[in-house]
Amino acid sequence: MGDGVEKFIPRGIRNNNPGNIKKNDVEWEGLSAIQTDKTFFQFNDPIYGIRALTKILRTYKNSYNIKNIWGIINRYAPPSENDTESYKNFVKEKTGLNMLEEIEYTVEGYLPVVKAIILMENGEQPYDDEIILQGMHLAWQN
Repeated sequence: MGDGVEKFIPRGIRNNNPGNIKKNDVEWEGLSAIQTDKTFFQFNDPIYGIRALTKILRTYKNSYNIKNIWGIINRYAPPSENDTESYKNFVKEKTGLNMLEEIEYTVEGYLPVVKAIILMENGEQPYDDEIILQGMHLAWQN
């Protein structure tokens, strides 16, 4: 940009981790070899960050029987770290789903939820559906 003003790039987008997944002991596929962010994982490509986000949501369903916006966001964005009520309302508004409605357990069913989480976490949605679906399909394969 010739004017010397750089566009701010949200941390989750810079890290190719649009779900802002915090570091823990999980060895995610597609992690960057060098992890310079002390708090959040960094991935080689956003597809792997989207895969990780989707794997987390699948784990919520398969391991904890969490299958609606209310349950997902309560676990994903707990009140100890977030304004969980605002987060749930945002996802509800963006997806058009009722807070307690069971989300169809398919890639297509979870696509609006993944898109809403990315938008909430970053304040923008820089990925088209093709990129998001690539990451989600990776999560559904294994």
